[in-house]
Amino acid sequence: MATIDLIVLGMLKKEELSAYDIQKLVEYRNISKWVKISTPSIYKKVLQLEQKGLISSRTEKEGNMPEKAVYSLTENGEIEFEKLMHELSKKPIHMFLDFNAVIVNLESMPKEAQRECLDEIEMNIEILLNYLEENQKLKEKAEDVPATGMAVLRQQITLAQAIKTWIADLKKTLF
Repeated sequence: MATIDLIVLGMLKKEELSAYDIQKLVEYRNISKWVKISTPSIYKKVLQLEQKGLISSRTEKEGNMPEKAVYSLTENGEIEFEKLMHELSKKPIHMFLDFNAVIVNLESMPKEAQRECLDEIEMNIEILLNYLEENQKLKEKAEDVPATGMAVLRQQITLAQAIKTWIADLKKTLF
């Protein structure tokens, strides 16, 4: 998947990292909240990118810790990174919201069940919004968070707020 490739290549463009370090950065930056990426996919992707010659590895040992592979971008990896940046920025924007499968089927349920489903979606949006806002407070104080990372976080907050408003409007329309 090109998105995961770009995330991994982008991280390695900035610095050499182990697969574990990449996975920790994905967690710290909450990347899995806005891009479908999992821990196993990161480890598998690193191996695939190395096989393609886009990254290279060297073994490193620190103290009593076991040896680990540390990855860096190759010249071909640099080229692929730029290619993916342009390819993905040119793609049409798609927003896949799983709860829309519930929305399009609401009318097949009794009114009370419809309300319960919308209440559940609304609760989950509220949980997400609270999480994002707390995360924003924490990240605003951190010196190592890039401006672009904060921009994505603000984007996610804006989208969650818009969905919250949309759900409230839908409830007024239906009930």
